[in-house]
Formats: sequence, structure tokens, C-alpha cells
Amino acid sequence: MSDTDVSAIDWKMLRSKAAEAAATAYAPYSTLHVGAAALTNTGAIATGCNVENGSYGLTLCAECALVGDVRRIGAERLVALCASTPAGQILMPCGRCRQILWEFGGPDLLVDTPEGPTAMANLLPMVFELDV
Repeated sequence: MSDTDVSAIDWKMLRSKAAEAAATAYAPYSTLHVGAAALTNTGAIATGCNVENGSYGLTLCAECALVGDVRRIGAERLVALCASTPAGQILMPCGRCRQILWEFGGPDLLVDTPEGPTAMANLLPMVFELDV
């Protein structure tokens, strides 16, 4: 389980930042605007939004864009993450995104779910992982 104290995380702020990011999404095909916000190991907040493409396989999920922002701001690890619509409806990361989030947050990354924050280890059991 996570060493991070769930009560010490400002979930309201993360939800708000995720909703703000969702409002900037480019989603002309699905019309599902998704934003993600995460607390990083440096205390900075990273954000991302989905960017769709006519070739759906090239669509960039909000969580993937967020990971790019993590690198841009000089952080290394994700501590807590929320994904939502512009209206604040909490969304769950897809399987592809869970694998990417694991790479940058590991089993202790806390993810906001409709049932409350839970560790990534609970959301992605038997993860694909390389010993490098």
C-alpha cells in the first residue's frame, strides 16, 4: 500500500485542475473531453488533456499528455492523479494509460476513483514490468 497519506493530498484542487485541463481537450470525434492532473514528487502539479485524431490509434489520452508534462517540469514520479470531464466527473484511466502511469508512479501512485483514491497496484494487477 502507499506510503503517501491520502488525507494530506488536496484532492479538491487536483479535481479542479483536471476539470480545467479537460476544458482544453480536442475531442471532435468522441466529444469526450478528458483532463488529468497529478501531484508529483517535487510538489508540482502536472496536467494534460486528450487530443483526438481522425486515426483513433493516434489519439493522445490525457494521462499520456500529463506524463509529458511531468518530464517537462522536471519531476520524476507521480504521487496522486485525477482524471475528469470539464464538469468534474471522475474518469478511470484506460488500460494503456494505467501501464504508462505505472512507469511514472509505480504501485503506490494514488488514483482518484468514483469510490475514492486507491493505489495503482489495485488498478493494474500483474503489471508488465522489465528489470532494467
